[in-house]
Amino acid sequence: MAIYDSLQQIRPHWMERISRELARGEGVRAGFMEQLERFYDLLEQTLTTRDTAWLDPILYDWGHSSTETNLEEGDYEVSFILNRMIALTISVARENLDETEALELLAAVIPVFTHSLSVVVRYEMETRVAHISNELNQTQEKLQQLDSNKSKFISVAAHELKTPLTLIEGYTTMMVEMAEKPDQSSIDSLLKGVNKGILRLREIIDDMIDVSLIDNHLLALNVQPLWISHLLTLLENELQKSASNRRQTLIVNRFSGSDLMIYGDTERLYQAMYNVAVNAIKFTPDGGTITVDGRLLPGFVEITVTDTGIGISAENQALIFEKFGQLGRTDLHSSGKTKFKGGGPGLGLPITRGIIEAHGGTIWVESEGHDEVKLKGSTFHILIPTRTEATDPLITKFFGPFEQTKQELETETIGKENPPTDNPTA
Repeated sequence: MAIYDSLQQIRPHWMERISRELARGEGVRAGFMEQLERFYDLLEQTLTTRDTAWLDPILYDWGHSSTETNLEEGDYEVSFILNRMIALTISVARENLDETEALELLAAVIPVFTHSLSVVVRYEMETRVAHISNELNQTQEKLQQLDSNKSKFISVAAHELKTPLTLIEGYTTMMVEMAEKPDQSSIDSLLKGVNKGILRLREIIDDMIDVSLIDNHLLALNVQPLWISHLLTLLENELQKSASNRRQTLIVNRFSGSDLMIYGDTERLYQAMYNVAVNAIKFTPDGGTITVDGRLLPGFVEITVTDTGIGISAENQALIFEKFGQLGRTDLHSSGKTKFKGGGPGLGLPITRGIIEAHGGTIWVESEGHDEVKLKGSTFHILIPTRTEATDPLITKFFGPFEQTKQELETETIGKENPPTDNPTA
């Protein structure tokens, strides 16, 4: 009973001392005090019944409470707290009890604290082992994904590079055969074929370079004033022929926010929108409809690309934004960029995501699923921040300071009344 009385006598001093030394800040201290009150109540029960099982629930909670940061940095925070609690309990007992009472209390309390420390250490180790096991599993998954990407790259390189190389080889062979009897019109046709193959090779290589820059956080953005409507007009003009060849209807709407002037990399944003729109054409059967629309949101302009195509299953909606994340068998794809289910390196959407995220935006897709009969279609959403000031702190954070002010840029290159008409992809 004397031990219980001693516990009650030092309780307020113990609470105040431990919370002051081990909890930083009033908000943290309040929550910490609740835990200390709970621990002290269970400590009293343990000493009264001589059964350490009373402390098991709180020790379990504390032992498994390590944050992700603690686990990653190798901190054993709860073990440290319990060690300090032992030292502070000894100090408080000596300061507030006579020597005999202090010795009796500590003789009863220290074994309980020691037991609690061993239990917490075990729980912390279990938590850490589980964390390390999870990290190993994630690393293994990444290695498997890397190996899969390597295989996909080899497959893509074999399929995608072979076609233009075969094209170039065929045309050059024919040109050699015709060298003895030159026919200017035939030569021109063959040269165009060679040029087509070279351009396709360049596109594939440029895509591979872009995805490498994005992966290594080296994508440089040439930030300048631009109009969303300008990008939409270019997109419509560029893709109208491809859509017509597939007997598709391409609708590019003007919407609230489409006439907005923002700051961004014109060429890269156009590249991102083009990739999404081409993807919609590719996976929409002949006679379908592709609609580009959008809306103005607080701080963002949203651009949507909706198609009446074959759709994307839920499990593949994240896959398509990964490198070489093609759906279906590569060897069965046609090689055309806008042919139905046409193949490609599988880099367009990953590059698009990298460009949009580099601007501080995001991209995702919604689809009711894949169905080549019911044609459930897909809608891609692109969110782009509406930064309308060259001195916007977000722009400075992402792209660095501008050498010219907004007024200088408007005077030299844009003019508020007359949007530019030059091709941003030039």
